[in-house]
Amino acid sequence: MDVLKVATAGSVDDGKSTLIGRILYDTKSLTDDKLEAIERNSKQKGFDYLDFSMATDGLVAEREQGITIDVAHIYFSTANRSYIIADTPGHVEYTRNMVTGASTSQVAIILIDARKGVIEQTSRHFYINNLLRVKDIVIAVNKMDLVDFSEERYNALQEEIQALISKTTYKEQNITCIPVSALQGDNVVDKSKNMSWYTGKTLIEHLEQINAQDVYEEAQTRFPVQTVIRPKTEDYHDFRGYAGKLYGGDISVGDEVIILPSETKSKVKEIYFYTEKFEKAERGSSITLTLEDDVNVSRGDMIVKASEKPTVEKELQATICWMDKKPLTAASKYSLQHGVHNVLAKIVDVETIEETNFSGEKRAISQLQLNEIGNIQLKLSKPLFFDSYQKNKHNGGFILIDLQTNTTAGVGFIN
Repeated sequence: MDVLKVATAGSVDDGKSTLIGRILYDTKSLTDDKLEAIERNSKQKGFDYLDFSMATDGLVAEREQGITIDVAHIYFSTANRSYIIADTPGHVEYTRNMVTGASTSQVAIILIDARKGVIEQTSRHFYINNLLRVKDIVIAVNKMDLVDFSEERYNALQEEIQALISKTTYKEQNITCIPVSALQGDNVVDKSKNMSWYTGKTLIEHLEQINAQDVYEEAQTRFPVQTVIRPKTEDYHDFRGYAGKLYGGDISVGDEVIILPSETKSKVKEIYFYTEKFEKAERGSSITLTLEDDVNVSRGDMIVKASEKPTVEKELQATICWMDKKPLTAASKYSLQHGVHNVLAKIVDVETIEETNFSGEKRAISQLQLNEIGNIQLKLSKPLFFDSYQKNKHNGGFILIDLQTNTTAGVGFIN
């Protein structure tokens, strides 16, 4: 059974937590004790309905204020597939949390309040998902019950939504708009009886038919070596394999490859998945390769096809989302983690800050503050083998780690 990773986004009170709670309730994924707690809490608050937000808002501050602060990961399954939903906060001061939640997601659900329509934070949520190249976007027009399930209001919102989509790089087939009422359950799991004018799929029906494997986008083959396999057993005394996860493209026995950074050439001799041998491995596979030549390969090296070399440089430009309270400034040094490869990085220049409303404006700055997204130049202690984030998500992203505190200070996307 495959797994679909979904991130939610929306402004304050748009109903993200309620929507997820409704999904869990209608798919019968809530445990009895959780359901009893929701019923008890709803009665204590004087509600005449079940407050499903309690299913995801675990922090006391979240329940008291009725907002999402931290990223909550919710796991559930249907008969067809398993899901991991990242319930991310919508506040601008929690941009780093939203980037974290959406960074590994294949699908994003962006909620829009049917009464308010597209607002500034909606643009920011689209900008971040566009930056992270989240493949599919579902626009859930929520709280349709508060506009009397009006088809006219829903159609009017389509113009606002289309104007926003036109500013992104998304194609029409990757955007789906669904009118819902998370509170009452309309078009979430079950078809709405109040919106007979809507003939499309429900939210869960749409999620069920998305191809989860599409997250491993077609690109050039990249195989970062995570570990070297040397069993030293009687049957495999001379075995030397290289284990990792295959990104970008496929690889086959007999393919001519280059090992980076040494640029040594060889050919793929065998492909293993545990003890089984295969002639070909598809992108997204966790495999072990053996090579025809006895070459020096270590953890952190990368195996690529000879005809598909990435860029190998000691300097790079990147867009970065800053996650540290200590501002990012020129001349500061960080540890740069790129897959399994780690190098020392010096910030050469903090150039501009990105406006997340698709205005295209960039302001020159001297430092980057917490939750801001900007453009920087870096110089590395040794060459990095990378692609641009637009060409290959897995080989174009990195994190910066503070050398003193060992915390993740920023998430970067190579230009």
